[in-house]
Amino acid sequence: MFISKRMKKIKEKINKKDILKADLAIKKLKKLSTVKFLETIDVAVNLNINPKKSDQNVRGSTILPNGIGKLIKVAVFAQGVHIEQAKLAGADFFGLDDLIERIKLEGVNFDIAIASPESMDKLTSIGSILGPKGLMPNPKSGTITEDIFNAVKNAKKGQIRFRNDKNGIIHTAIGKVNFSTNNIKENLFKFLESLKKLKPKQSKGTFFKKITLSSSMGGSIMIDLSSLKTIID
Repeated sequence: MFISKRMKKIKEKINKKDILKADLAIKKLKKLSTVKFLETIDVAVNLNINPKKSDQNVRGSTILPNGIGKLIKVAVFAQGVHIEQAKLAGADFFGLDDLIERIKLEGVNFDIAIASPESMDKLTSIGSILGPKGLMPNPKSGTITEDIFNAVKNAKKGQIRFRNDKNGIIHTAIGKVNFSTNNIKENLFKFLESLKKLKPKQSKGTFFKKITLSSSMGGSIMIDLSSLKTIID
């Protein structure tokens, strides 16, 4: 596999055996960012769950205190009074039949889809488009709701939605490299606190097996779990 000179330099400065406290890891990732665009800081959390069992899968959402540094585009599938709520809250796209037809023709150009309960029957016609992108509205993530106004507002504020993959790992963005170290750390802690509340009853013992921070074009650093005891225990 070809490795660029930039990546070689980054790998030389990150020891795979290093396990750092969150703030030190964040500072290191920020320092190693040398690309010409603002990299995203991501977190990967390995959970002590069996993802093959539906009652152990973890799915949820939370509002990060400092956002994720990205303009979020929201589509609302609804009719009547819910459309007015969507407009007032600042939704980028709204409608039902017309919006569905537009997506069939033009594809997806939004980050979050929110729907009123009564509109869900019609959304099955574009399930094959929304589903693979993780955009199909779901009550567990708060994207099927009567409260369209607050759902849109929360999404615009920097609400993240997450779910574990087939290996029991959750990946999500928690900021940009130009955020202060403290702001990224606050976002990380808020995410972990929210995740802790979703621990399935069937998951016994330690819930958080491994936490890794990385930047979109850089290396990854493992976080010292003992330094997060007040957050994850």
